[in-house]
Amino acid sequence: MSIITLTTDYGLKDHFVGSLKGKLLSENPEVQIIDISHDIDPFNTAEASYIIGASYLSFPKGTVHLIGVDIERNKENQHIAMQWNDHYFICADNGILSMLTQKIVPQKIVAINIHDRFPIEATDLDIFIQVATHLSKGGLLNVIGKEITSIKEATELQAVVANDGNSIKGYVIYIDHFGNVVTNISKKQFMEVSLGRPYEIVMKPKSIKTILPSYSAIATSDKYPIKTYEGEKLAIFNEAGFLEIAIFRSNPSKVGSANSLLGLNYRDVITIKFS
Repeated sequence: MSIITLTTDYGLKDHFVGSLKGKLLSENPEVQIIDISHDIDPFNTAEASYIIGASYLSFPKGTVHLIGVDIERNKENQHIAMQWNDHYFICADNGILSMLTQKIVPQKIVAINIHDRFPIEATDLDIFIQVATHLSKGGLLNVIGKEITSIKEATELQAVVANDGNSIKGYVIYIDHFGNVVTNISKKQFMEVSLGRPYEIVMKPKSIKTILPSYSAIATSDKYPIKTYEGEKLAIFNEAGFLEIAIFRSNPSKVGSANSLLGLNYRDVITIKFS
């Protein structure tokens, strides 16, 4: 059975997600549709990119990932479909896929060019539905687009290493349900730059000097129960491989989180300095 995943900023209050699924099933009744998220902040391509990068590996190869975030086709953003690591991704060329292409070179990218085959009232989403259906049935990329060799890069998704190699400057790209703050500094990049040197994560009001292997590793003493450490800040590399700043066992609605207690918000700068 073929799989199409959905990642959008449509929310669940309106009819859009239900209609999208209905149209997909009308085109391919055999397809299995999986929701990744419909709560992406509106037009937030960095957040969408992180969510896709963190989740796609949970699906079988050949899965089609439809990304409905900032999809309007205009003079700056064309529609693209990409085969990458044996998965297919459909979105606007607005930088969403650049986090993936930092890791692995795409197998093939096409600029979708089938728009003139549809009535003038067809929406951008209607085009995505047709492309997703085509790919879910085993169709080829060349049938729905012209091959291209590059896509738009989103600079906010790339952490920068200083010229002297003594620091990495990154940004907050996502805040999760627990209020944990995810940056665009990857574990791979950190390991390549650190070379075993001491480091500190510079932030207010106080730096963090250790990246823990897990949340519970903050409990460094056997003399005290884990509950004693609740409310302390920490840093880990999360399951997606990116630096995350958290408050141990935080509850955003009751006691606060890294987002609220540390004042860390989307696009804030996080710097790791090496000595």
